[in-house]
Amino acid sequence: MTLPYERRWAINSTRQFLVNLGSNENIPEEVRKEAWKNLKHYPGDYHMEEARKAAPEVFGNWEDMNHD
Repeated sequence: MTLPYERRWAINSTRQFLVNLGSNENIPEEVRKEAWKNLKHYPGDYHMEEARKAAPEVFGNWEDMNHD
């Protein structure tokens, strides 16, 4: 089962992966362009923080979770 903070980590890590891919001149231009196209509407830090606040059960921190 994926925990909320793991889900948020995966989204943030994927964003950074796409940035690195799009910036790497050793990668074919077509692949770099596709990475940047995917990043155009990808959620940034601000949007992920807002998602964490609005839906902590989906994107929350460990501290946000109910540990009953």
